[in-house]
Amino acid sequence: MSTQETQVSSLPMPPERYISNYTEENIRRNRAPRPPLPPSQHEVYSMFGIQYNNDEMIRSLESQNIKRLIPIHFDRRKELKKLNHSLLVNFLDLIDFLILNPDSPRRTEKIDDLSLLFVNMHHLLNEFRPHQARETLRVMMEMQKRQRVETATRFQKHLERVRDIVNSAFSALPVLCDDDEKGNAKVKSEVDPLESNAAAKNDPSYQHDRMMCKLVDGIE
Repeated sequence: MSTQETQVSSLPMPPERYISNYTEENIRRNRAPRPPLPPSQHEVYSMFGIQYNNDEMIRSLESQNIKRLIPIHFDRRKELKKLNHSLLVNFLDLIDFLILNPDSPRRTEKIDDLSLLFVNMHHLLNEFRPHQARETLRVMMEMQKRQRVETATRFQKHLERVRDIVNSAFSALPVLCDDDEKGNAKVKSEVDPLESNAAAKNDPSYQHDRMMCKLVDGIE
């Protein structure tokens, strides 16, 4: 009985399939699909036809039935150099077998050894992925911080320039003056709200208020 093979695409689905569900009508009527929930701690999910557990993002070699050539506790830099050196030695041995005795069964053994070395090296490099992700996130956050600081600095410079322009514009305004009873010119810092209101001049109490204001100014 033949088993039916599952066709798995190596690329994600086209974005139009997801974008078409988030129209303005669907969003307004609350029909747009909700974002997927984060996987739980012990949830098993499939990616590219391979089952993964959320407990371990990087599968161990033992769980994949692959012989482990590197120890449990090791220096990654030294082990990578060792694996690279072993790859070179085994590749040279394979070339010797192909030249001297192409039909030798050792040729297949050397090919298997090379494959095992490549798998172990690839697994060792994958263990750097969490560190790479943290460093990438750190660099992105530093870049965003630098951009925001530069934006704030430019905004502060523009703000100071606008303040200078506004102050220059106020300095260039004509000065409003009013003669007091002694005939001296009196510079007024602001316009009298009673004078700026035409309706207030028609009020009978307007002259009385003006007299009281002048008396108070004279006392000061």
